[in-house]
Amino acid sequence: MKNIYLLSLFFLSLVCFGQQTDSVDFKTCKASISFNVAKKKVIGKVEYTFKILKQTDSVYLDAQNMQFSNVSLLRNNKQNLLKDENSKSKLILRHKFKKGKQYTVTFNYNAIPKKALYFVERNGVPQIWTQGQGKYTSNWLPSIDDMNDKIEFDVSITFDKGFEVIANGNLTNTLVNDSTATWHYNMQKPMTSYLVALAIGKYSKKVEISKSGIPLEMYYYPEDSLKFEPTYRYSKQMFDFLEEEIGVPYPWQNYKQIPVKDFLYAGMENTSTTIFADSFVIDSIAFVDKNYVNVNAHELAHQWFGNLVTETSGTHHWLQEGFATYYALLAEKEVFGEDYYYRRLYEYAQELQQQDKAKASTSVLNPKASSTTFYRRGAWVLHALREKVGDTAFKMAVKNYLLKHQYKNVETKDFISEVENTSKQNLNTFVETWLKREVFNFEEALQLLKKSAFIKDYLEVDCTANDLKCTELLTSNISDEIKEKIIRENPKLITQNTFKNPLKVRQAIAQSLTDIPLELKDDYESLLNDESYVTIETALFNLWQNFPKDRIKYLDKTKNVVGFQNKNVRMLWLTLALVTDGFETENKKQYFEELTNYTSPKYGFEVRQNAFQYLNEIQACGADCKEHLQQAKTHHNWRFKSFATKLLKSSLSAE
Repeated sequence: MKNIYLLSLFFLSLVCFGQQTDSVDFKTCKASISFNVAKKKVIGKVEYTFKILKQTDSVYLDAQNMQFSNVSLLRNNKQNLLKDENSKSKLILRHKFKKGKQYTVTFNYNAIPKKALYFVERNGVPQIWTQGQGKYTSNWLPSIDDMNDKIEFDVSITFDKGFEVIANGNLTNTLVNDSTATWHYNMQKPMTSYLVALAIGKYSKKVEISKSGIPLEMYYYPEDSLKFEPTYRYSKQMFDFLEEEIGVPYPWQNYKQIPVKDFLYAGMENTSTTIFADSFVIDSIAFVDKNYVNVNAHELAHQWFGNLVTETSGTHHWLQEGFATYYALLAEKEVFGEDYYYRRLYEYAQELQQQDKAKASTSVLNPKASSTTFYRRGAWVLHALREKVGDTAFKMAVKNYLLKHQYKNVETKDFISEVENTSKQNLNTFVETWLKREVFNFEEALQLLKKSAFIKDYLEVDCTANDLKCTELLTSNISDEIKEKIIRENPKLITQNTFKNPLKVRQAIAQSLTDIPLELKDDYESLLNDESYVTIETALFNLWQNFPKDRIKYLDKTKNVVGFQNKNVRMLWLTLALVTDGFETENKKQYFEELTNYTSPKYGFEVRQNAFQYLNEIQACGADCKEHLQQAKTHHNWRFKSFATKLLKSSLSAE
């Protein structure tokens, strides 16, 4: 009988387990998982197969604070039952493993994850979802934290009947029992462990088929059927576009998208299974100001750039985020047009220039670079590179790069060498300028942008001074984007005729004209009729502030408007209703209770944060609000947790 020894972290560091990929290649994982929701516990049975590349006396799996039993090693039909001991972070197998041989290990385990898998409640119903990148799947599934080891994961999940259970790969069958069901998912290709995912909840779904025959499964909450179309708008178009633009077929069996409550980020590109924040579940009015299109395209692009080919380390993180940002922008260009594409690139360049001025810039190849650098500057690298070598060489290089390194790990030189091969150009200077330099190449970027007639016109307009020509431009046929720029530069140029412009220009008026001249009052009031929650929210507040005698009229008009998922308009309305003298005095208690109720854990953190902010603003955070604020300090979303901690600290100091 061989033993698994409980080793201290000090001893682990001495034996250098970090380079296990040199000696061991994990091939497959078959995991059967169930849950104790009340205890927030994961219970599983797992089988791994692995091949020994170099003779070694130890193999490990990353496993954070897990309990193991029935650990067995199988080789040539001989089974060794191993002692169920493990460190706090690893399951370590001690055995004389021979080079070239394949082994199988099986075990049972249970875990109460502190991160990477989250138990939440939505409308009183359990919802479970995962987030492996940056959090480590090894918190809920014994796996490999090193992204250089790619494994084929087949996962079976048992949960209550009546729920939808979604995981990576293809659902091969569902076995239904008296009160539970088991969903069996099969992955045909390997992936890194951080991309293993599952989501469980009450969902409906619709399926479309791409031009290439890939099922596109789009999940939504049953009560949100009217929000399905605006939420997933352009999904199939962008999928078909990216397959054609990238030149390599989508590499997985299907593509699934699932919204979840209180997600940590906007979205996560788990292999074939994108999970995204349900704050992006929107109606057709919200689409104008906040939609899922960019996140949708970004996470989809990752299925090639990040999932099919994966960075070897953080030094090459731009190969994932820069590529996903760039290809998402290309997809949006397909949907919204070329002017949109160039305007976004210009905004990226401005953001990078501000980062330079703040002396916060780094090389793209710095593993500690900011998100702005990895995402925005990474996208700019690709745009500039394509301009330099031409469409044909660029697209061929991307295709060759993906096919040559598919299901493997990559470094920057792997991509650059392919571009050099197809373009017959030496890219050393380009790499030094665009990738290695700490400062963004803003002036050259600006010259590249000026190839767009739209950007050239946009940059030439300067209306910071009062100018009759600029006033005339606001009623001309120039682009809405230029009109928005003029209004934001000089709101004094706004006239009654300016209000005759389309929705986004009118929104710029609402946001820029905070001191409303009496002669523009009627026109400004018309903004409350616009199909934009941002415009309505902004106009309501500004009108309420500028014209105290008409406050009740404005509140009556907007009483039934809710807004985005974070209830932005409703939250403002409740706050103004509470502080407006003479408005529905008999209902103020009800409105206060409603606003306070929005701070409770049954709502998503975006709703709660809005409610906390408004109650704090009017100094009305009572006992229930403070109790909910204390609870928010332990929330799994670190941004919301940080917000609650700071707000609680500031409110206590104010007392």
